[in-house]
Amino acid sequence: MAGTGGPVASFSVWDYVVFAGTVVGAAGIGLFQAVRGRNATTTDEFLLGGRQMSAVPVAMSLTASFMSGITVIGTPAEAYRFGSAFWLFGFSYAIMSIVTAEIFVPLFYRLGITSTYEYLEMRFSKVIRVIGTTMYIIQTALYTGLVIYAPALALNQITGLDLWGVLVATGVVCIFYCTLGGLKAVIWTDVLQMVIMLAGFVAVIARGAVIQGGLGKIWEDAREGGRLEAFDFDPDPLKRHTFWTIIVGGSVMWVSIYSINQSQVQRYISCKTMRHAKMSLYVNMVGLWVTVSLAVFSGLTMYSIYKTCDPLTNGDVGAADQLLPYLVMDILAAYPGVPGLFVAAAYSGTLSTVSSSINALVAVTVEDFVRPLWQNLTEKQMSWINMGLSVFFGFLCIGMAGIASLMGSVLQAALSIFGMISGPLLGLYLLGMFFRTTNSTGGLAGLVTGLVVTLWVGIGSQIYPATDDKTNPLSLSTASCNNTAGQNYTTLAPWTTTLTPSTQGHVTAINDRPAIADTWYSLSYLYLCLLGILATMAVGLLVSLITGGRKQERLNSELFVRKSDLFCFSCRSDPQTSQLIEKAGSDLKIGADNSQFTDSRFDMEKVTKF
Repeated sequence: MAGTGGPVASFSVWDYVVFAGTVVGAAGIGLFQAVRGRNATTTDEFLLGGRQMSAVPVAMSLTASFMSGITVIGTPAEAYRFGSAFWLFGFSYAIMSIVTAEIFVPLFYRLGITSTYEYLEMRFSKVIRVIGTTMYIIQTALYTGLVIYAPALALNQITGLDLWGVLVATGVVCIFYCTLGGLKAVIWTDVLQMVIMLAGFVAVIARGAVIQGGLGKIWEDAREGGRLEAFDFDPDPLKRHTFWTIIVGGSVMWVSIYSINQSQVQRYISCKTMRHAKMSLYVNMVGLWVTVSLAVFSGLTMYSIYKTCDPLTNGDVGAADQLLPYLVMDILAAYPGVPGLFVAAAYSGTLSTVSSSINALVAVTVEDFVRPLWQNLTEKQMSWINMGLSVFFGFLCIGMAGIASLMGSVLQAALSIFGMISGPLLGLYLLGMFFRTTNSTGGLAGLVTGLVVTLWVGIGSQIYPATDDKTNPLSLSTASCNNTAGQNYTTLAPWTTTLTPSTQGHVTAINDRPAIADTWYSLSYLYLCLLGILATMAVGLLVSLITGGRKQERLNSELFVRKSDLFCFSCRSDPQTSQLIEKAGSDLKIGADNSQFTDSRFDMEKVTKF
């Protein structure tokens, strides 16, 4: 009987068939795009899809690339243990979409850049661009390793397949279709994988509703268990999830992910017009709402089933991130192929994120390191370099999965990585986009200071995790557990792993905790990004003022956000203006080669008038 603890089923033949079909389908899309575009082998085609993508597939790719296997596995476990507060991120997604679409898209689209970090050289200096690119590569490699590790662990526990065999297989599949098909393959594969992810959630919720007697019973159980008390207005910045940490800290963190992260920027600047680029972000917002809602409700479904027999406390699983895979095998094993669909959902999230990361890492490496050093390479040589770098970064991310296995709860660890590194970087971009007085000395000083502060707090919080009074785990019971209940299945038991939940692992004796661990290190991980931004901007402005600012230099107005960039979704432009701003394909020059950027006689009012 579901919800009484003990062993659960393992994969059936049909589960393997469904799972394998998903992987083959992803690889097939890469092969199809490679064959379809065999005569278009330019770097622009490989990295940006020829800048001819439309809004809807790009939007689904934007959603899929950061709604990864971590979301599929981690978010339901979050709702199960801590309640539905995570759903408040829906407000953060709305704020993020508006800010990114109305502030960052016009700037990046107007400059015609391929690498986000080209802007840092245009605005500050080559050194800052290289530092920014290096920070991004480190962040993305770490994050991608975590993304590979989490679902591979779940697949290992459900199927018994070798963990590192699964990790390597994940990387190889992504390398295959990234190397062959470039960005178009990544985007169209993401569309398929997004559909599979949502289908996995729906399967869990539907079966749970049948077992529990309807969606109303699940909702009532969640209410009685305190899982629906999402609106905690306590302003304490040390509490892990409150209304303010999610709305303020979460919004800033997601802005850093979508506005300057190469994996995301590369998608919306691949759109054929600015209107499509903005539309892709707003459609993506709806996709994020649907995904987080289904993920959270999957967690509430899991609580309804296990409210009196918690598998984690009962020892049926070794980590919170294995709860949903355990549930799937508990309630869906009687339906051959359905558990395979769930694992395919988690795996699809992984494939979409890893492929996005590989493609973005290739883009920044080519634009920020290869082109400046070897400017006379032919398109055929660049094509081989692109494919070679795809292979290199694929195996690098596989290697990083080993480090990721030591980082605790996958969901919080993933978001913490972005807070620690993206926060200072976003602060640097804001300094460049809004403050003309900021110079390269100030920008560099601010970036280094912000990075030191966020790494200090972030690493400290990993060593000394916040106590339960700050993380607020909700009560769970094992009153109805029956480990000896009749089971007709064989299983890999017990489910154990080196991956430990954030509030139950990394246990440090109370007497060994320094005083700073319960103050500075207990800062909500969602505020790491905001902390990095504030430190970077404060130091950057101060040092710039001390060192004389940029009064002696005349800066190009294209490098700054302008009033005409804001809230112009209706694009009230005349045909001539549209031709200037919504360039497509080979007509759009990149970075410093853009004549609109280098020609001081160019009338900017015509470009940005809406």
